[in-house]
Amino acid sequence: MGHIHHTAVADVPVDIAFAFVDDYRTVPNWMFGISRFEPIGERDHGLGATYNATMNIGPKALKSVVEVTEWTQDEVIAIESIKGMSNSSTWRFEPVGEGQTRLTVDFRYNLPGGLAGKALAAIVEPVVGGAIRHTEAKLRAQVEAHHAAAG
Repeated sequence: MGHIHHTAVADVPVDIAFAFVDDYRTVPNWMFGISRFEPIGERDHGLGATYNATMNIGPKALKSVVEVTEWTQDEVIAIESIKGMSNSSTWRFEPVGEGQTRLTVDFRYNLPGGLAGKALAAIVEPVVGGAIRHTEAKLRAQVEAHHAAAG
């Protein structure tokens, strides 16, 4: 199992950062490689919400269905795959000062075994760490810009 842990501080209040990440419509704009993130059914956020997701890494489009497995307003959003590529991510939100939020992400993934898994690992593993750092930087920039525009 691969695991990436990353932390950064955004210059926005916790409720603004949380709402931005919790909005499925923003996910393809800031999460590295995500080209599709659409709710399945009526629930579009919160505990139990499920999404069809497609992540493009190099020449490979990895599809999965993910479910929100932990959700506490302004504190944590955790998702886990229930179909497709095995992965999970946990986003934590912590106030650290006047109008600032510490964003912490833990991303875990499993690749299949055998030759197919080794071939996929050769594509995926070199970019995962950079992808998480890119995702966090893009998320931070977009949520700060969104907050500034909202006034």
